[in-house]
Amino acid sequence: METKFEIGDRVKCKKFASLTHDFIGTIEKIYENSAMVTIVEHDKSDSVVVTDFHNRAVVRLSDMKKVVA
Repeated sequence: METKFEIGDRVKCKKFASLTHDFIGTIEKIYENSAMVTIVEHDKSDSVVVTDFHNRAVVRLSDMKKVVA
């Protein structure tokens, strides 16, 4: 399957689960319909949740957009 994302891309992801704000991350691994993202920027109020997630999240590809550097 071909996607518009590649490993290492910086992406903005929609909030989900316990996160109350969108966040920015870097793609570590791409799956069929989702990707493992390392969270690099997030709102201060989500710090506890991000720590609980060990700074990683699996996000649907449809819920992320590339960030232009």
